[in-house]
Amino acid sequence: MRYDYSPITARPGGRWPGGRKLAVYVAVGVEEYRFGEGQTEDLLPGVEAPDLVNTAWRDYGNRVGAFRLFDRLAEFGIPPTVLLNTMVYDTAPDVTEAARRHGAEFVAHGITNSDTLAGRDLASEKAYLSEVADRITAAEGTPPGGWSSPWLTHTPRTLDLLAATGYRYVLDLRMDDQPVWLTTDSGPLLSIPYPLELNDSTTMVGRAASASDFTEMVIDEFDELLDAADEQPLVMGLVTHSFISGAPFRLRALTRALRHIAGRADDVWFTRPGEIFREVTAHDRVG
Repeated sequence: MRYDYSPITARPGGRWPGGRKLAVYVAVGVEEYRFGEGQTEDLLPGVEAPDLVNTAWRDYGNRVGAFRLFDRLAEFGIPPTVLLNTMVYDTAPDVTEAARRHGAEFVAHGITNSDTLAGRDLASEKAYLSEVADRITAAEGTPPGGWSSPWLTHTPRTLDLLAATGYRYVLDLRMDDQPVWLTTDSGPLLSIPYPLELNDSTTMVGRAASASDFTEMVIDEFDELLDAADEQPLVMGLVTHSFISGAPFRLRALTRALRHIAGRADDVWFTRPGEIFREVTAHDRVG
């Protein structure tokens, strides 16, 4: 494995900046798909080509949903973490501009979500990771610190290549409630807890949970982690997508969860992964 075993009961206490107990980041997947090619996220499976129905459903995110999600997070003082397909710079530049205005961190999430890392050879994967980093650097003026794989796919070399390419943390894994250092051939890479289940795609689309079910999951996760954070500083992530949680009925339900979390603002550090990385490297707050 890429990380050592460490029980939560053996770790020291402490707090996040401002004396907060729980770090909370909210990711917004801002994605683009190549029409009729590669992987797709479908609400209605099995539609014959040309699949205009699912394409239009996904397109809602970059036309409407992303803007409403950013505005709603801002109402509660939560800076967005954008999991960005870099093709969005070309197809929906107003979305990335809105994200900047809201103080977003851009985490590299591939070129499009039609892509996968699975099955790539060494040269292809290395070039792909570099192309994504170079595009974000050119657009934002600084390289992306973090990576999250399209479809959470990897090859045996992905973690090594991420570190070698200059990425410093990855948002794909949830083996802990604290960040965990991973070993790679090019030095350590930080794994920041990724909420595989507090994810509107895997839960509401993949497992057909209702918007109200998802809201209750978020609230229960938050309350339980906040109690547990009396012992150590912990991390809670929440992953949304512009075309899923940006839909009106889901956004209304998600707002109930955000309002609940914001009600404990004195105990919560609303943050972004890059800030978690900097705090961890300064104070070694890892699992």
